[in-house]
Amino acid sequence: MANRWEAFRGIVAFVLSGGPNSDGLPTRVIAEIERREDAAERLIGWVQLAILLAFTLLYALATRAEGTLGANFVPAALAAYLTFTLFRVILSYRITLPWWFLILSMITDVALLCGLIFSFHIQYAQPAAFYLKSPTMIFLFIFISVRALRFDPRFVLMAGLIAALGWSLMVFYALTSDMGEMYITRNYVEYLTSNSILIGAEVEKILTILGVTFVLSLALYRARFVLFVAAQSSSAADDLRRFFSPEVASSITSSDTLPGAGHSETHEASILFIDVRSFTNAAEALPAETVMKVLSHYQKTALTEVQAFNGRVDKFMGDGILATFGAVEPNNTHAADALRAATAVIKALDLAQVEMTGLGWPGRFLTGAAVASGQVTVGVIGANGRLEFTVIGNAVNRAAKLENANKDHHTRALTDAATLQIAQSQGYNRVLKIRPAAQIAGMSHPVDLCVLA
Repeated sequence: MANRWEAFRGIVAFVLSGGPNSDGLPTRVIAEIERREDAAERLIGWVQLAILLAFTLLYALATRAEGTLGANFVPAALAAYLTFTLFRVILSYRITLPWWFLILSMITDVALLCGLIFSFHIQYAQPAAFYLKSPTMIFLFIFISVRALRFDPRFVLMAGLIAALGWSLMVFYALTSDMGEMYITRNYVEYLTSNSILIGAEVEKILTILGVTFVLSLALYRARFVLFVAAQSSSAADDLRRFFSPEVASSITSSDTLPGAGHSETHEASILFIDVRSFTNAAEALPAETVMKVLSHYQKTALTEVQAFNGRVDKFMGDGILATFGAVEPNNTHAADALRAATAVIKALDLAQVEMTGLGWPGRFLTGAAVASGQVTVGVIGANGRLEFTVIGNAVNRAAKLENANKDHHTRALTDAATLQIAQSQGYNRVLKIRPAAQIAGMSHPVDLCVLA
């Protein structure tokens, strides 16, 4: 018995919570779900406003119905509902609408519609039961279905229950008021062709309201699971773009099949290697917090310049930065862009000396850079449990060795003659100093060096 009671309580809690809750979800994912729900409430307000304006336009253009004897409450009801809906839309842009206001909004929707329908028996001077045959009651289904735009089944369920209660009260009043010439019948033909009330028909209307509510709620319970997964996936995809270039992130999130180890593509590209001089020795004498602040400012400055020349940072390696031009996606000016980026990075970091000193870096913050062009392979390496996008090839190795050669040649940025030739064919027209047949550590033959800075 206790187990059944616990199971029942679990079901009730599940229903009242709207299905899956946010327990265990990261704060950023919860914030994304709340942002989407706020946007949904604004959309609901606009949809209701559009429906109201369409109904008002039809009412204004339609020929006046014959047989009206009493007061016409339609304009007043429409004006009241328009005022409330506009207030609701404006408020939804200023704050997150609280749950009690949303319930109040549903009650207002149903009350205004039922009040409008109720007024028909006054307008046409008929017994109260007259309004039960009004086709205007179908708008109750619109008020219920529009709540589905929020993807929260609780509000659809609440809207349906309020609508069913509203119509039940309308039926109850009609049955207990002075019926005049109206009477209760069990004959369906007589119900359609005379002034009579068919209890079964009114029960069917209420059951239909509850049935539509149940189906929509059930659909939204399922959809809410999808919403949570989608929000988490969307947040993960956005986070992925912070760790990878947009092209790499897109290839992961939009690919029909997830790239696996060994998946690769080969492109003509240029590689830019950037490194900080004497970083290890200086960092050992500094607090870790200072080192991280300096690294962050250095990487941010370099990243800005690399991206300005169509480059993509492949990875940050401590104080080293590996950037690619044309490796992830084709670029007809990859070499020229890389050479321009190399000099721009050196210049920008030289101009950042005051900031680096303010962050606690001792002495001058000096960097070196080098560019090499050629065929590179971009692909996935690792095992199933740990995969990584990377770029490999002779150009990557040459760029690293050329950057290291800055120390021996007392330069700030270097490239080789082959890369310069490619860059010149792509529109690079800066005249560089050439150091022919230079010996480079780790390279088997002399290289014609071109000094960028």
